[in-house]
Formats: sequence, structure tokens, C-alpha cells
Amino acid sequence: MDTTLDDPLVGRVLDGRYRVDARIAAGGMATVYRALDTRLDRVLALKVMHPALAADAAFVDRFIREAKSVARLAHPNVVAVFDQGTDGPYVFLAMEYVSGCTLRDVLRERGALQPRAALDILEPVLAALGAAHRAGFIHRDMKPENVLIGDDGRVKVADFGLVRSVDSVTHTTGSVLGTVSYLAPEQIENGVTDTRVDVYACGVVLYEMLTGAKPHTGGSAAQVIYQHLHEDVPPPSAAVPGLPVCLDELVAHAAARNPQLRPYDAAALLGLARAARLRLSDPELDAVPPQARAEARTASEDRTGVIPRPMAVEQPVLHTSRLEMPPAPPAHVPPHRRRAPRRGTLLVIAGVLLSLGLAMGVWYINSGQFTKVPNLLGKTEEQARSQLSAAGLGVKRVDRKFSDAFDRGTVMNTDPPGGKRIRGNGAVVVTLSRGPQVVAVPNLKGRPLEQARAELTKAGLAPGVVTQSFSQDVAQGSVIGSDPAGGEKRAPDTAVALVVSRGRPVQVPNVAQVPFEQARAALEGLGLKVATAPEQVNAPTPAGTVAGQSVGAGAQAAAGDTVTLTLSKGPRQLPVPDVTGQDVDAARKALETSGFKVRVERPFLSFSNTVDAQSVPGGQSAPEGSTITIRTKGL
Repeated sequence: MDTTLDDPLVGRVLDGRYRVDARIAAGGMATVYRALDTRLDRVLALKVMHPALAADAAFVDRFIREAKSVARLAHPNVVAVFDQGTDGPYVFLAMEYVSGCTLRDVLRERGALQPRAALDILEPVLAALGAAHRAGFIHRDMKPENVLIGDDGRVKVADFGLVRSVDSVTHTTGSVLGTVSYLAPEQIENGVTDTRVDVYACGVVLYEMLTGAKPHTGGSAAQVIYQHLHEDVPPPSAAVPGLPVCLDELVAHAAARNPQLRPYDAAALLGLARAARLRLSDPELDAVPPQARAEARTASEDRTGVIPRPMAVEQPVLHTSRLEMPPAPPAHVPPHRRRAPRRGTLLVIAGVLLSLGLAMGVWYINSGQFTKVPNLLGKTEEQARSQLSAAGLGVKRVDRKFSDAFDRGTVMNTDPPGGKRIRGNGAVVVTLSRGPQVVAVPNLKGRPLEQARAELTKAGLAPGVVTQSFSQDVAQGSVIGSDPAGGEKRAPDTAVALVVSRGRPVQVPNVAQVPFEQARAALEGLGLKVATAPEQVNAPTPAGTVAGQSVGAGAQAAAGDTVTLTLSKGPRQLPVPDVTGQDVDAARKALETSGFKVRVERPFLSFSNTVDAQSVPGGQSAPEGSTITIRTKGL
């Protein structure tokens, strides 16, 4: 049922610019509409936050802050963010409109995909996430619904609304964001997220594309979560027999339960995906999943079609200026006895045979002396030499080069390449893989962060996630260590995580109830910066003293960190109740309930328990928390 007509935003113009034309989709945080930018006459998508969330100022601030961050992420496979704005209760993003469908739509309609199609979708997704990871963002909600496939075939990643900066590890408390079926175990177990949670989700998505089903299923979210934590993602070939082993390995690497066993980020996983593609033959890439073969077979049985005939081999047609050869008689007609051919006829036949000989000679020169170089990629040297020999070709020389895509000792290139024509006695240059070229991680301890990043880039590695930690011996802003550690060897472009020093920890003192200038001097003396809150508050402490501090007493901070002080504007003035004539206990309770402290005075030899007087008369005001003295009657 189309609910577009019931939507109050359809037909409305937001921010005086964006005309809402139709609702596209609704999610947990926002609703997406197709809209028209009336200034630029451009169709785009508007993502409008749900009003209940828009009422939360902190949530809106985060929404806007992250929108600005994602807008800086320019990549052809990322849905672009054009603008952000508000209109009354509506907070929205203006984004690129992709006309097409989602990967979820494709899976729902087709089920399992051919390996080539699955990789054709996975690779641009990983390219987009890889660019995000290198720019310092994590998607955290990768799933088929967020993979858009345009009508022109382009693949784009959408909904970076849950991104987080990866300059520090993110901890989620209270709830786990994301979709249960694609959550990494560490997200579920302790709320820790880094680039490898996106890698895990992509492994699950790849499994779903290859099999048509999710790896973990159950009657409830709790059952799915339990499987994520305690069961490995099964190999896709268990569900679709015949899938190549390298695809099982690719899923196993990406969706490993232990994050340390996964590729560090999407760029690293992209390298593995491309290497897997190169290991697959065309028949393996284009293998039709079982349910697709069944559908094709059923469809062919129900459909009338033309059965193609085998292609006939073309025979040369010979013409002379004097004679064309007559067609041969049918095989079932018995030949008649014929007279011996005349001399002129023999000359004609000889000419025809001579023409045939010339034609065969031309064919032999142009074709018979040449052969195609066999496709040797992935073959061992022995297999390559054997296939070349069988084709009548030799090996000119054997070169060796590093390769991330081909196993050590296998053919990574030939010159001429496979499929090219070469003379039958020619020779081929064969290049064998030396395996991945390894790079030693430089020792970066003590290096300033930017210098460390430059050294990693120079060494052929990629700067990765940056976290911060206190250190007694490493200067603030310099590297404490790395993962992998200095001296370890890794493949080129491997991301290296860095731990940067916050310097020696500073113990924050308690400055509550201290005059502001005195508090500031104490904090600045420890190397901390001091700021004041924009508004003062009522507090029992005198005006101008510290009523609160943003970093609690005893907490650790780094030199240069800012402590915000909230100043008191003095206690509130509260009305004092009239308690004369009341019993002392009742009077005490009434005054304390009103916000005051109580002191009782009894005259010498007074045995009365009735209040005769109070230090502040009833009806007047006194500072909150001040002491009211009550006296009993004397003799």
C-alpha cells in the first residue's frame, strides 16, 4: 500500500528550497524522500530525521557534525552529501539521489548471485569503505540495504549516519548500534568498534550474496547474537556445493570472529578480493547458483524458442573468368558412366586445383605457421613449460617478480600474453611470482605523529587507526608504539595502527568552593587550561567560588587538557516559615524541609519545649542552607 499520500511532508518545500515529491524509504532514525532542489533544478534525496529524535539537542548536534564530516568524503562509490538544514521541527540532509535499487532488492528477487556478480558488487563497496577508513571514518552499519545499485550499474554505499571518527576506538554503552545480522562479535560483546567491524559485515554480506541466505539465523535477535559470538560463519560452499575454495577463504578471513585475524580495514580486504578474482577461471566466475539453474531450466521448458543450428564451416569459393564448378550430385544418385574428359576440360580442372593449392598455401602462411599463446596465469613453471611445449612454443626466459595476487612460484604474466598469436616456433617470456613483497614496519617510538605517518607512507605502508594513552617516558604527541610492532614484516599497503602519547598524567585537584582566581592558578600550575561555563548557578558556596568542575577531583588529565569551571552566584534566597509556638521537633522539621539548618537555644533552667523566638522571623527570606536559630521559653 502506498502511504505517500498520508505523509505530511510530501508536497511541502523545506528551507524554502527543497520540494518533497515522494517518500522512498523509512528507517529507525529517519525517512528518505525524493525531492527537487528548486534552485539548481536537481533531483536529490532528502533524509529527514524523525521528529522525536530531532527534539534531542545532543543527537541533532551529533547528526550535523557527522554530516559535515561525511560531506568531506568525496568518492565515486559513496553517496554524496550536498547540504544540511532545518525547517521548524525537521532536521534534514540533502544527498545524491541514486535511481535504481538496493542490494537487498536484488537478493530478495534473485537469491544467490554468480561469483562474478558478487565480486562486482563487493569491490566498489570495499573501495568506498577503504576510502572512508583511510580518511578516519567507520560506517558501523554495513548491510545490503545500504548498498545502492544504480540503473547505470554503479554501486554506491549509503547511510554514513552512524559513522564515527577512528582516531580513537569507539565504545558504545547501553545499546549496540547496527543491524543484528551483520554485527561483529566485539560490537555485541563489549561495544568496541574499529575498521574491522565493517570488514566483518562485508564478509557476512559476501556470504549472503554467494548463498542467498544469511549465515546466522534464528527466531529471535538473541539467537542470532549468540551465533555471532559462539559460531564461525560457515563456508559458502557448504550451502552452495561447487563454489571455489578461494571464496570460502575470502569469507573466512573477512568474517573471522577474532578481529585480529581479519584484514585491518576495507582496503586490505579489497586486495584479497581482487586476488581471489584472479584465481578464478571464467567458468568459475560465471557458475550459476543451483536455484538460478533450476529457474532457468523451468523457464526454458515453458518457453518456445529457436534452437540454433551448429555453425557450418565456411568453404572457399573459387571463381575463374572462364568457368564456375558445378555442384556435386546428391549422394543417393548413382554416377553415370561418362566419357573421358576432353583436353580443354582437363586444363580447367588443373587450374581449379592450382587455385585450391594457392588458397591452402595462403591459409598455411597466415594461419598454419602461427599459434595462440596458452593462458598460463596461476600455473606452476613445470605446467607452463608443458603447455607451451604442447603448443609448439618454447620458453625464452623466466623472470621473477613480487606479487600479492599470485602464489609464490606460479605464473603471474607472460610476454606475449595468453591468447595472442605467435609463430609456431616462437618463445615466450614467463614471469613467476615471488609471492607478496614484504615491508618491514619502521620503529616509530618517539616520532611525532605526522612524522610517523610520513615514514609509514614512505615505507609503503598505510597509517591506520590512532589511539591515545598516557606515558611517563614518551613526549606528548609522539608515538608510543604500533600494531604491527616495529620490525615486523607485512605486505605493502598494510594499515599500521599507532598509539600516541598524551604525556604524563596530571592528577586533577579538587577546587570546589575555592575562589575562581585561586582555582585557576592551581590548575594552570599543573599545565592544564581553564575555561568557565557560560552560566553561573546557585549553590551553597559564596558567589564567585567554584560550584563544579568538568574533570572530577582525582581524575587523570593530560597537559593542555581543558577543565571547565562552573561558578556559583551564591545560594538561593528561600522564605523562612514561622515556627513560633510550635514544638521544637516540629519546628526543626519544618525549617529543614524548607532548606535550612537549625540550631536550638534553651535559656538557663528552661524546661519548656515550645519555640518562643526564631533568629529570622517567619515570612522573611534567608540564604538556602543557612542556619536558623530557634529559642524556647525561659522561666
